[in-house]
Amino acid sequence: MTNKAFKGNFFEDFKIGAILHHATPRTITDGDFATYIALSGSRYPEFSSKKFAQDVGFDNWPIDPLLLFHVVFGKTVPDISLNAVANLGYAECKFHHPVKSGDSITSISEVIGLKENSNGKTGVVYVRTKGFNQFGDLVLSYVRWVMVNKGNFDAKIENQIVPELNSIVEPSELIPPCKLKSGTWDTYLSGSNFGYEDYEIGEKIDHRDAMAIEEAEHQMATRLYQNTARVHFDAFGQKSSKIGRRLVYGGVIISSARAIAFNGLGNAGHILAINAGRHVNPFFAGDTIYAWSEVLDKCEIGNSWGALRLRLIATKDLPCDNFPHKDQDNNYLPNVILDLDYWAAIPLKKALKIGV
Repeated sequence: MTNKAFKGNFFEDFKIGAILHHATPRTITDGDFATYIALSGSRYPEFSSKKFAQDVGFDNWPIDPLLLFHVVFGKTVPDISLNAVANLGYAECKFHHPVKSGDSITSISEVIGLKENSNGKTGVVYVRTKGFNQFGDLVLSYVRWVMVNKGNFDAKIENQIVPELNSIVEPSELIPPCKLKSGTWDTYLSGSNFGYEDYEIGEKIDHRDAMAIEEAEHQMATRLYQNTARVHFDAFGQKSSKIGRRLVYGGVIISSARAIAFNGLGNAGHILAINAGRHVNPFFAGDTIYAWSEVLDKCEIGNSWGALRLRLIATKDLPCDNFPHKDQDNNYLPNVILDLDYWAAIPLKKALKIGV
C-alpha cells in the first residue's frame, strides 16, 4: 500500500514561525450566498438582496463577512485542525478588503504559539491566518487557537510560546463597508427602524427566537466551507473519543446565533471585526440555540456608518429571559456555548428611510 494520503499534522509537528500554505482556492458565487442563507437562516438585507445593497451604496453585492470567514477557515483545517480535539477561540479578526461574488479566495497561516497540555496527549496551537483575493489583496486576517492531539505521546515540545494578543480591534482600524447614500436604507425592507443612535452602551437585547440544529444541516454547512475536521464528520471514530459523538463546527453556532440576532439588530448585519471569541461548551445536533446581546461600546466610523461593539452570548436549550451567562463563582453555565465580542456596522439615522 502506498502512503500518499495526508494524515494531518499532530501537535508535535507544529513549529513556531512555520508558514502553512493552504490548498484549494475557493471562488465564492451567488450559489454560495443562497446556500449559506438556507443553512444559517440569515436575514440581513444587504446580504439577502443585491438590489437593496446597491440602492444603499454598495458597488456590488457584498459577501456576508461570516461566509468569507468560514471559507478561509475551511482552507486551514487540513493543515491545522484535522487532528483537533476542539477549536477554542479567536482574536484580532479584521475584514480588510470588500469581497464580492466571483472572487477567488486563498489562505496562508503562520504558527505563532504552542502550549502542551499537562496530560501530555494534546496541546494548543496558535495560528495567524490571512485570506487573499485573486489579486493578492488581503481580505481577512485573524488569530485562532485550537487543541490538537499528539501523535507521539513521548515527543518533546521545544520553544513553547503563548502569544500576547490584543483584547480588541481599535475603532480606528474599522473599515466602513461602503459610502451609504442618505435616506436610502429602507426600514420597511430591512425589518428594523433602529439606527446607530438608538442603541445605548450597556443595553441588553434578548433576541427571543430559537433555532435547533440537526445533523444534516450542520454537516452540509461544514461541507460548504470545505472544513474536513474529523470531529465533525467521523461518526464512527468519534464513538471511541472522550466526547463520544460528532461535534457541531463552531462556525455553525456563530452563524446561527447571528441569524437569531437579526431580531433586535436587523440593521447591524455587517461584521467589521471580531475582538475575541470562545466556544465555551460543546454543541451537538438536536440541541436548540438561543441568543442575547449586550452593547459594549459604540462609535461613528464615517460614510454614514456607526459601529456597535457587541457581546453575543449563545446558549443551548436555555432561553435567555434573564440573560444567563455565568454562575456566582464567575464560571460559565454548562448551557453557554458561545461568547463572541465583535464590531458590527450599523447605519446612522440620517441614512435610514423610515417607513410610515
